[in-house]
Amino acid sequence: MTDLIRDVRREYKYATLSSAEIAKDPLDQFKRWMGEAEKAEIQDVTAMALATSDAQGQPTVRIVLLKGFDEAGFSWFSDGGSEKGQALAANPRAELLFHWRELDRQIRIRGSVVALSAAEADAYFYSRPLASQLAAATSQQSQPVDSRDELEQRYKALAAQHTEQAPRPQAWGGFKLRPEAYEFWQGREGRLHDRLQFKRDVEQHWQMQRLQP
Repeated sequence: MTDLIRDVRREYKYATLSSAEIAKDPLDQFKRWMGEAEKAEIQDVTAMALATSDAQGQPTVRIVLLKGFDEAGFSWFSDGGSEKGQALAANPRAELLFHWRELDRQIRIRGSVVALSAAEADAYFYSRPLASQLAAATSQQSQPVDSRDELEQRYKALAAQHTEQAPRPQAWGGFKLRPEAYEFWQGREGRLHDRLQFKRDVEQHWQMQRLQP
């Protein structure tokens, strides 16, 4: 089994990424690649790894779904009492990673994180299906529970009380990462990958540089 894992590899041949063809603004390049990923009908195209670190420096990572992006940043929603919510409260910095295997592409986005307003949280929460609202209202995310049955009984009790919409938990809300750095990674043959990084200069203008693979 160890030899099989060691020998797993494939060549990346989908495309190239040159400094001449990349957009000058990283948000425009993100839009371009997101559009190509959507056109390719990649499943869970908005799935992104969210990496955080708590007050003790313990890193954690999990998959969440992108729910919006613009010049101000990239947004997602979660329970503020969850492990990631508590980590962000103590250390409001994070990194996002999009991985689109079918296109041999990754995008890393790093920056500070701020909470979205209660109005923004309400707007998204009540746009969700009732079942998703009920699940969020039932669960104390990341906290222990004695059994699956206990969780399901709480869900059923809440569903019986709220047949049209569930109450948004006070701790449930949104987060926005404000980008300070982007990296666009395009897999290439022979592992000589393309990596183009954007960082802001002292005047807050985006500067691009090529990184060695």
